[in-house]
Amino acid sequence: MTEEKLRHSTAHILAYAIKLLYPKVKLGIGPSIENGFYYDFDNLKIAPSDLNKIEDKMKELIQKNLEFKKIKVTKEKVKQILKDEPYKLDLLKEIKDPIFYKCGDFTDLCAGPHITSTKEIKAFKLTKIAGAYWKGDSKNKMLTRIYGVAFKTEKELKDYLFLLEEAEKRNHIKLGKQLDLFSFHQEAPGFPFWHPKGLTIWNELMKYWREEHKKDYVEIRTPMILNKVLWEQSGHWDHYKENMYFTKIDNQDFAVKPMNCPGGILIYKEHLHSYKELPLRMAEVGLVHRHELSGVLNGLFRVRAFFQDDAHIYCTEEQIKNEVIKIIQLVQKIYKTFNLEYHIELSTKPTKAIGTKNMWDTAEKALKQALEEIKIKYKINPEDGAFYGPKIDFHIKDSLNRTWQCATIQLDFAMPSRFDLTYEGKDGKKHTPVMLHRTVYGGIERFIGILIEHFGGKFPLWLAPVQVAILPVSDKHIKYSNNVKGKFEEKGIRTVIDERQETIPKKVHDIQLQKIPIVIVIGDKEIQNKNLTIRTLNGKLKTMKDEELLESVKEDIEKRKC
Repeated sequence: MTEEKLRHSTAHILAYAIKLLYPKVKLGIGPSIENGFYYDFDNLKIAPSDLNKIEDKMKELIQKNLEFKKIKVTKEKVKQILKDEPYKLDLLKEIKDPIFYKCGDFTDLCAGPHITSTKEIKAFKLTKIAGAYWKGDSKNKMLTRIYGVAFKTEKELKDYLFLLEEAEKRNHIKLGKQLDLFSFHQEAPGFPFWHPKGLTIWNELMKYWREEHKKDYVEIRTPMILNKVLWEQSGHWDHYKENMYFTKIDNQDFAVKPMNCPGGILIYKEHLHSYKELPLRMAEVGLVHRHELSGVLNGLFRVRAFFQDDAHIYCTEEQIKNEVIKIIQLVQKIYKTFNLEYHIELSTKPTKAIGTKNMWDTAEKALKQALEEIKIKYKINPEDGAFYGPKIDFHIKDSLNRTWQCATIQLDFAMPSRFDLTYEGKDGKKHTPVMLHRTVYGGIERFIGILIEHFGGKFPLWLAPVQVAILPVSDKHIKYSNNVKGKFEEKGIRTVIDERQETIPKKVHDIQLQKIPIVIVIGDKEIQNKNLTIRTLNGKLKTMKDEELLESVKEDIEKRKC
């Protein structure tokens, strides 16, 4: 029994149970997905509290040990079976040879595969209710979607539900509010507002990024709004228009940039270039805007405006392999700082693409050679490249074993040709450079969202918005506390004092909710002995001399320990 069969069959039992409980419901589709399944229904009004009742009905059906039987029917019988199911009839238009599966008194249009009988369903859970447009098209009716998970054993289900619970605790939207990092407002849906503490994290990430780029890259900045002509030339107008925002200036059409690359190309064209300058690495942390439907917006993970840590590298064909290797090594170094694991995918030519077959073949071969030379495992992701070239994507794994696509390396032969980019070769003739598009963090907003959940809000010391909290036991300890705070701030350590008239246990509890890495309690004993009692987020207590603690904290921050 494969997991796909199990989950798909459980989706059928969900639909069966729904039909028994809510006879007037109309059926949509019910596929298996990663770890689970869903089924879409029309004319179904339920609340999360109804899921338990639906689960009970499903368990009742499962206990009957009902068989899944594949049945073939005539065209006349098809119409009879589906006469009250408009969505199934809509699907039927696209199916040449319809197949049905019967389970008990429930029959569904489905190609399978399925398990033998319901007794094989051992562990499942309905998880949530959502809305979904029929066939994913916002022009169609919104249906009710019920999600669930199914596993071969109760232990697998229990482990997965524990991860879901942990994920909810780490939800970056909730933690963003709790830690006062960012907010979203109705006046600007999909556009994050960064608060001082959130911007501190942002600035620390950018400080680190610039340290790692200052040797090999020059940094540029390009305008946010550019003429339609540029986007037509780049190919974005034909291939990305539905995701762009537009405006008119002086009766001409302009677009808000969804990518940084065309603006960078204009800077490259400002000068004549020689092969001696190549590779030329130009980095830009640019603000881009992409029109996302309101239904897919999700905190920092899916926004309508974000900063992207782009770089565009102009090089010769002979330099491609070494440049790709250097980028991979840079990504490896930065991700290691955050204790992020990852896997790599190589995405090949999509159906809609620009450039010749020879360009694509050469580009895909070059990326494969780079990966194989440094002996990195990767898998092929067919037909998922950018419209202008193949790409290497880094899918990082967080502490809950979820994966996120962040860093990318995209090889582009097409755009340099479209923009007539040139350099003078050793032979004195004009040649077209190859262009590498790359990011490390990817969307910085999204990367911060991932880090919030990866660390559960407990950021490493160097990244924490507030690094040290000092808690004076009473008013008479405030003066000494301020002296200690001053010493820390002289070293650039972000420090606060909690001077409230509260008990120490209350102050410690509140500070722990803010997830500040180091808490120092100062009372009579600490002043008398010139020692500091510190508590870390994991609850450890220890006593250190103030200078000793200061140097230890400073070293942790400078080395960006995680």
